[in-house]
Amino acid sequence: MSALEDIEQAIAAVAARVGPAVVGLGRGWGHGSGVVIGEGRVLTCAHNVRGDGATVVFSDGGRERAEVAGADPDLDLAVLSAPTDGVAAVEWASPDAARLLGAPVLAAASPGGRGLRVTFGHVSAERQSFRGPRGRRIAGGIEHTAPLPRGSSGGPLLDTSGRLLGVNALRRDGGLILAVPAAAVRERIDALARGEAPEPRWLGVAVAPPRAARRLRRAVGLPERDGLLVRAVEDDAPAARAGVERGDLIVAAGGRELREVDDLYAVLDGLGDDAATLVLTVVRGNDERDVTVSLEPRSPSGERGSAKEVA
Repeated sequence: MSALEDIEQAIAAVAARVGPAVVGLGRGWGHGSGVVIGEGRVLTCAHNVRGDGATVVFSDGGRERAEVAGADPDLDLAVLSAPTDGVAAVEWASPDAARLLGAPVLAAASPGGRGLRVTFGHVSAERQSFRGPRGRRIAGGIEHTAPLPRGSSGGPLLDTSGRLLGVNALRRDGGLILAVPAAAVRERIDALARGEAPEPRWLGVAVAPPRAARRLRRAVGLPERDGLLVRAVEDDAPAARAGVERGDLIVAAGGRELREVDDLYAVLDGLGDDAATLVLTVVRGNDERDVTVSLEPRSPSGERGSAKEVA
């Protein structure tokens, strides 16, 4: 049997086995995809989640209303609650199943419920990082070559036996696809399915990276400083109540200098459960001062800021 015939058989077998579990997301949340991971539970990308409901479209054309069981935008994953009427859930691969450069993979989707697509490719890069909907870095991404049409984000990345490796999330230049390593974070997904969404600490600011801050300060005649430029402050957010304003430069948090956005995320993630405040060092014009922000958790399904990096 030729290699092409082997690929043909693998695609046909996976389509028959997993196809019924691959769903589309109809209008209300755009035109994404998802996959059934358990009775009444559908896994998709968090960036597909907008509003409080959507229509899940199954392979037989059936439609069901869905609600969010749990979402984690920092990992770009969400679990929806919807009647699945006995659809067999996808099987899970082992966490390290795609740790081999060149491993063959299959990508499946039903863009907006317009029918099953299954494509073939291989792992083109391992342990890639990319930013989620709120700007936090997602580690361990699986880069692969299986092409996908628009509306495929949230669909499953599978091994050649049809087991779940990841959730396709992002198309890179050149057509390469990045998938969130779902098999490696199954405990987190199981928690989302139980409705246990994380409650990360937040400031309520959208920030620009240091290079943008240096360029802007130079343009208006101010001395260059490393730090994060505040591009927007959410109304009544912790940062707003502490007096942080648009145009401020945050140069330190909790005594740690901020040379990149990930430094701020590291400070927030490293705060203990009992931490109630965080001291930010802010430069406004030429004036530097410390402000104390009262911290609080925020629902991960809340509104996102307008800039790419949000804390």
